[in-house]
Amino acid sequence: MTTPEPTPEPSHEPSRESTPAQPPADRVFRSPLGIASGVFLLLLAGMFGVDAVIRGEGGTPWVALACLVLAVPLIVAFTIRPAVYANEDRLRIRNPFRSITLPWASVADVRAGYSSEVFTQDGAKYQLWAVPISLRQRKRAARRAARASQDDPHGRTSVTADVRDSASRMAAGDQTVADLRELAEARAASPGAQGEPQVRWAYEIIGPSVAGLVLLAILLAVG
Repeated sequence: MTTPEPTPEPSHEPSRESTPAQPPADRVFRSPLGIASGVFLLLLAGMFGVDAVIRGEGGTPWVALACLVLAVPLIVAFTIRPAVYANEDRLRIRNPFRSITLPWASVADVRAGYSSEVFTQDGAKYQLWAVPISLRQRKRAARRAARASQDDPHGRTSVTADVRDSASRMAAGDQTVADLRELAEARAASPGAQGEPQVRWAYEIIGPSVAGLVLLAILLAVG
């Protein structure tokens, strides 16, 4: 006589096949100096603008309010808003008035001249506002490389701070551009990195700025 085997209890663990795939995490590049400048300008504009609205006479409060509606979105657009998001599938650029999404397959090159720029396969060019290029940092990197070369009797150290030379490049902007270029080259053939560039205008910035400009023009014309 055989003993019947116990029936296994159903497992409550979630199936791996039913678990949705997590989207790739983004690396975020922003300018700390730009953000700090934006916060300072917003505080300054708020202090003078609110004071004019409260204490101003005649049409001054309305003019001050129109100036705030015009200035605040522009300050945010050029200082706090710019950012670059990069993951394994695409590059997303948030510039003052546009957001550009570029799958890596559509990226032809990422360069750093006097500014950082990305070029697409169809010839379009987009500037990376969040990745500033400092010529002073480049010169400092070149001087460090030159001093290092003097200590290298075999001449293994490069004297110039070439953007494509990761050994001699020390400027933060150039390093970021090189990282993005390397990521674009490595992920261009990935199935998830295929697609066409997408551009979206930042109407949340453009709308209030235009409204403030129109209101200011009307007040000055009537005034």
